[in-house]
Amino acid sequence: MLATVLSAGLQGIEAQPVHVEVNSGEVGDPKLVLVGLPDAAVKESDDRVFSALSNSGFKPPRTRTTINLAPGTLRKEGPLYDLPIALGILVATGQIAPGAIDDHLIAGELGLSGATRPVRGALAMAKLARSLGKRGIILPAESAAEAALVEGIAVHPVNSLDETVRFLSGERAIAPYPHEQAVAFDRREHETAGDFAEIKGQHALRRAVEVAVAGGHNLIMIGPPGSGKSMVAKRVPSIMPDATLEESLEILAIHSAAGQTLGQGHIFGRRPVRSPHHTISDVGLLGGGAIPGPGEISLAHHGVLFLDELPEFKRSALEVLRQPLEDGHVTISRSAGKITLPCGFMLVAAMNPCPCGYLGDPKHECRCSPTQIQRYRARISGPLLDRIDIHIEAPALSINELRSTAPGETSAAIRERVQAARERQLARFKGSRTLANARMTHAQIRAHIPLDSTLGDLLQRAMEELSLSARAYDRILKVARTIADLATSERIEANHLLEAIQYRSLDRNLFY
Repeated sequence: MLATVLSAGLQGIEAQPVHVEVNSGEVGDPKLVLVGLPDAAVKESDDRVFSALSNSGFKPPRTRTTINLAPGTLRKEGPLYDLPIALGILVATGQIAPGAIDDHLIAGELGLSGATRPVRGALAMAKLARSLGKRGIILPAESAAEAALVEGIAVHPVNSLDETVRFLSGERAIAPYPHEQAVAFDRREHETAGDFAEIKGQHALRRAVEVAVAGGHNLIMIGPPGSGKSMVAKRVPSIMPDATLEESLEILAIHSAAGQTLGQGHIFGRRPVRSPHHTISDVGLLGGGAIPGPGEISLAHHGVLFLDELPEFKRSALEVLRQPLEDGHVTISRSAGKITLPCGFMLVAAMNPCPCGYLGDPKHECRCSPTQIQRYRARISGPLLDRIDIHIEAPALSINELRSTAPGETSAAIRERVQAARERQLARFKGSRTLANARMTHAQIRAHIPLDSTLGDLLQRAMEELSLSARAYDRILKVARTIADLATSERIEANHLLEAIQYRSLDRNLFY
């Protein structure tokens, strides 16, 4: 008897329909044949499925059984086909009514006891089930919460194969996971992110970080060891604005496809902060693999990618950042297919001014030779620096600053200003895909940043004296627009533009 169960496979962060076809009762030795480009985890499903069927009180097939995962051109990976394969076998052997599984998309890993385990990509699968007009989707209980974020589809959480069969047979009712419960935001991340009140001194640096976060601008901090660069970077999440529902769903879809939401370890509504080690490979940063998946830049989508000790990263790894920083997405081509992943992240980088870190420090002597300094700086290319909006110095702290007991401004106060600035930007770009000033298009720059003759002449002189590129011209205007938003000003004033120009420190060779 032939049975077909609808399941899904992941391509990047999108789900594609996979039809699990089971044909039992064939003439030949009693064994299971699995075809359809399965990976090792899928090929091992026969042992898990047979044990789960036996331990759940069902009869495994005693004849030759062929299982086809269609389409055959799509590579299948992971154990998520265990549950649909088991149900297909039960239908094919007459242990479940043939029409019981037709209205649902089904996915889930099975343990040897028949218990279900969570799967990757539940959110994408729920979207697929809705687009296919299915009545519901059956998933392991641990994966149901994220799938229930999709409106218009009933998500039925199951804990075992036996429970699933009873539900499909009408012997047991399983209420859909409540959508209202799934969309409840959790803001606990601000309690553990640290507070800017703990930062001593560094007023210019704190201001630059506030401007960067308010507009989603890329930022690089240059300063000697111990000046507080990493400490400031770790507190950036404490002033990040709330993620919108749309942004949260995009974040969750990426992390779900990467398997980082399994066991409910992911808090919905939290903006991601990724901090990879400088030994990371190009694939780890950009994404890819035999079956292409998201890398660190995609996992930082709508959040922060912090690269500490920037020159220590491999040159090739840094160069792959150039296009994603500009476009907000990355296209990965492999033999298994081509996928496009979103990566609209805010880059926060930190570096020393020289290999020893003390170039320009009045209290420490720099022992680096000119050749060493040049080689150190050459690890970061000009085109990459050109894509970083704000360059800011983090000077060494004085003893008086370290001993000061005066509390600094809290993260809550800064975050309030940042949130207000972001709300003005969302209102300005309503109806478009732009969410922050850093992502403005050329048309939006012309429409929302008009310059009178005085400001135009001021910017022209800066461009000529600093030999800035056309890209730097646009980025200065975007930063100036953010500074004006923080000041609740409808128009850009001269002081806003001057501050934005001041943030092109590396273009002025201030630290060189």
